[in-house]
Formats: sequence, structure tokens, C-alpha cells
Amino acid sequence: QVQLEESGGGSVQAGGSLRLSCVASGFPGGRTCMAWFRQAPGKEREGVALINIVTNRTAYADSVKGRFTISQDNPKNTVYLQMNSLKPENTAMYYCAARGGGCQWYAERYNFWGQGTQVTVSS
Repeated sequence: QVQLEESGGGSVQAGGSLRLSCVASGFPGGRTCMAWFRQAPGKEREGVALINIVTNRTAYADSVKGRFTISQDNPKNTVYLQMNSLKPENTAMYYCAARGGGCQWYAERYNFWGQGTQVTVSS
């Protein structure tokens, strides 16, 4: 059974930091891209950061460049999202996603999703 389990969300003040984790289990193979998406109330789900599991190449949404870092720990099947200098507009449910093939920014291209972890940033 394929599972993605996120953790690390919480409430912080603006300027603070959080590190999200996503543990992947049950994948039969072919998982080449891991991504973090977020969805705020009343808004569409948007891509935040991507990482190619094989090449370790990363990509970021313009709004988080220089503040967020995506990384992986292969032996632990874990992907992280380090979030620094958080802003109130970063408040959202953050989701981990996985797919085979190349990384994509479109949520509908991802086959597997976690349940999400809430991030709340207060001003």
C-alpha cells in the first residue's frame, strides 16, 4: 500500500521557520519526482517545490525562492521542506505528492498524495 505521510506543520510567527517531512512507503518503484504543494482556503492547489529523486535536481515557485529548500534522505525515503522567513501568506495546508516520470508543476499529474499538514503563520 502506497503511503505518503507528512509531518512538521504548526503555527509560527512571521519570520519563523518550520521543517516539513514526508515519508514515502509501499512504492513498488518508478517514483522519480517528489513535490510539495499547498492549498489555502478558497484558492487552488499550487506547487511549492519539486525534487527529482534520481538526479536531485530541484525547482521552486518564485514566491518561495531563497526561503524554502527541498531535500531528500534516500535511505529514509523522506523528503523535507525547510521553510524560513515565513510570511502570513504562506499559511496553507501543505501536501506531499509523488509521481513517476519527470517533475511537473501541475497537481493533476501526480498520482500519489499525502493527507497534508497545516502551516499557519501569524503576523
